[in-house]
Amino acid sequence: MWRKAAGAALLALAVGYFYHTNPELPEQVLQYLSLPHPSTQGDPTLEQVISTAWETLITAPASQWGRVAVGVNACVDVVVSGIGLLQALAVDPGLGRDHEVLHSKEDLKEAFIHYMERGSAAERFFTDKEVFQRIARAAAEYPGAQLYVGGNAALIGQKLATYPQLMVLLCGPVGPKLHEMLDEQIVVPPESLQETDEYHLILEYKAGEQWGATRAPQANRFIFSHDVSNGEMRALEMFVASLDEFQPDLVVLSGLHMMEGQGRQMWEQRLKEAVAAISDVRNAVPVHLELASMTDKDYMNSIMQEQVMPIVTSIGLNEQELLFLSQAGTGPHAELASWGGIPDVGRVSDILLWVLEQHGRSDPESEADLTRIHFHTLAYHVLATVDGHWANQVAAVAAGARVASIQACGLQSIDASKVVLRAPLEFHSSHGEPREKLSLNPTEPVTVWHRGNVTFHLAPVLVCKQPLRTVGLGDAISAEGLVYSEIRPQLPFL
Repeated sequence: MWRKAAGAALLALAVGYFYHTNPELPEQVLQYLSLPHPSTQGDPTLEQVISTAWETLITAPASQWGRVAVGVNACVDVVVSGIGLLQALAVDPGLGRDHEVLHSKEDLKEAFIHYMERGSAAERFFTDKEVFQRIARAAAEYPGAQLYVGGNAALIGQKLATYPQLMVLLCGPVGPKLHEMLDEQIVVPPESLQETDEYHLILEYKAGEQWGATRAPQANRFIFSHDVSNGEMRALEMFVASLDEFQPDLVVLSGLHMMEGQGRQMWEQRLKEAVAAISDVRNAVPVHLELASMTDKDYMNSIMQEQVMPIVTSIGLNEQELLFLSQAGTGPHAELASWGGIPDVGRVSDILLWVLEQHGRSDPESEADLTRIHFHTLAYHVLATVDGHWANQVAAVAAGARVASIQACGLQSIDASKVVLRAPLEFHSSHGEPREKLSLNPTEPVTVWHRGNVTFHLAPVLVCKQPLRTVGLGDAISAEGLVYSEIRPQLPFL
């Protein structure tokens, strides 16, 4: 008893001292101190306060989607221990080095180490079909290997299909094993069915896992494949053709990153065809583009500037994709080689604003359609929207953060003892001046700020302490954010 009293007295003295020396003590610190803390058994933790607040914040939009069409990459994921598989392939640890495409086991090892030591996700194309098939057989036979639905489009479709009010169309290369694993609610056109499955190998690693001198700072995965069907986006035209009959309220497009490994001549031609196909859709319904890991700056520039990005309504991406997008377009903070830990909120905000100003519709006179970006990183998510185009974004960003916690832990709801808050409690609206000092209020855990006619919504993520599976988290986050989003009708959608 006397220890608690002494502790309270010391805390009061400390707060009094700091308030005396800094009378502008941030309001959120005072709010934080007024919250119940786990000093006595039964008091809620900060994680419990946030997860409880989410239940109030996350509400359905007034107008909901009824039919969503998703395409065009789909496959079977073989998930295996990355270090375990490489050891089984008789590969020794060494130095990391990035490769735009993989030609050998040595390239695979170097690229895996390169991203493992950063704790970052990546995806690469493996050029040698025979070597890939040998690695794939070893992966499938490795103890503990698991098979899952894979491909951004299929994963987004699976998540959307958990909502019974939604009818979901999936177009992509669907083989017998994938078809068997898909949710029964998903409609697959007969033209999408093929005799064999496309396999992607997912090499996972845990936080703190070590191989030679390399230690993973956080759990993540490295993905590679020899997937020509998805790599050439062969299902794209079939996907667009199926929309006339299906009549969706929303189109979700993914798989562009798969073309990067096919060579410049191939992707230049297919990008032109993709733009022509999307242009047929954009005036009828909103289009969300899900990005993924890329390394070719010319390819990213083609997507960003004159090709795809200006004709989609919404995009989803993670911290690596956002930084690479800025590097490719010489945008804000392009000089950064990597984030070096939790991305600075001010820098993220700068890049998101730049994308919407340069390639989106923040200028009402712009002919671009892009008005929404859903950014996600391990510790927090940000939804940036052009004012007047989207509603219910506080609920949408919170829903995305909640599903990240639940799915990573393999649970049906959040268990506060299995998650931890890693988001910053204080941050700035920009890395430069002028900027606004902002804070996270655990009882209202979505922070909102404005820059010009763009509104930013930040939600912290309750990070799973021991994640069971990291693959597909970004797809689940984007899908959940879209479910809770409402688009306000504009001229192209009237």
